[in-house]
Amino acid sequence: MAPDYGVNGTSGGGLILSFGEMLIDFVPTVSGVSLAEAPGFLKAPGGAPANVAIAVARLGGKAAFSGKLGDDEFGHMLAGILKENGVRGDGITFDVGARTALAFVTLRADGEREFMFYRNPSADMLLTPEELNLELIRSADVASYLVIVSAVRVRRKKNATRLHARAKVFHYGSISLIVEPCRSAHLRAMEVAKEGGALLSYDPNLRLPLWPSAEEAREQIMSIWEKAEIIKVSDVELEFLTGSDKVDDATALSLWHPGLKLLLVTLGEKGCNYYTKHFHGSVEGFHVKTVDTTGAGDSFVGALLCKIVDDQSVLEDETRLREILKFANACGAITTTKKGAIPALPTEADVRALVHGA
Repeated sequence: MAPDYGVNGTSGGGLILSFGEMLIDFVPTVSGVSLAEAPGFLKAPGGAPANVAIAVARLGGKAAFSGKLGDDEFGHMLAGILKENGVRGDGITFDVGARTALAFVTLRADGEREFMFYRNPSADMLLTPEELNLELIRSADVASYLVIVSAVRVRRKKNATRLHARAKVFHYGSISLIVEPCRSAHLRAMEVAKEGGALLSYDPNLRLPLWPSAEEAREQIMSIWEKAEIIKVSDVELEFLTGSDKVDDATALSLWHPGLKLLLVTLGEKGCNYYTKHFHGSVEGFHVKTVDTTGAGDSFVGALLCKIVDDQSVLEDETRLREILKFANACGAITTTKKGAIPALPTEADVRALVHGA
């Protein structure tokens, strides 16, 4: 019998809320050239937290996004893309004075990327704590439940709310820590989510060109490290944060903290390493024809969160966790086979086709 990746072909019912930036990536139509040499660019929606939200929805999970966009054509286009992909957008605000962020992405011949950002400042940087939708953050699962009870005309909503008044997963990165007021909004959102009982998921998503210095990036990324219960870093980020040139167990475990439930180190096509309080190991990746690695890590994270949102006991069951990480590796691999992140995010059927055909 084929493995069911812990969910028997279905995705969780709990809402996963992603907080942070959403932007437009301009990806060259030809790989292996500089920005100046590129004959043209493909416009692709992106931004790591938004990618994660759509990855969850694409796999059949419930997702929402919280962040700020410019009150411009690109901003409203991005909000529309979230809606089209089944992601709740009631955590989005619009800024009339700042534009939606843009990024030009250089694709090397091997599919890896270099970035040039236009955000001085962009709307996402200007989100304030007062603009947060705290009801969405503190009780993410309530709102989705009330839609259901309203549809069947259940009148006693207060009693129904008490049954589901608990957020499931709050996911975030580090780009929203770079400047105020967004940093304060980020910290407030984390605080409210934690108070509401959410599982805190952190992917630093290092983008050094956005930081004043490497030292500032390292300091701020680590400033919220011990709040997170699930952390995913790439092999490059592991080396950056630890100062080591080794991607091994000892280096990874130097980032462990007592409140952590799962630490993941992604290794590109080689798969990932995983660490919990009771066991650790590695799961092999999938070999595909890589076109663009943008969004692969976000696809991986979205798949993982989608599969554990309603059953965190999997984090203590190595066999089940390995199957879910195999599924997540497949999601990441598929995402590299097309240009742009969101257009490449897979469905459950896409993933199963790759896994079963491997």
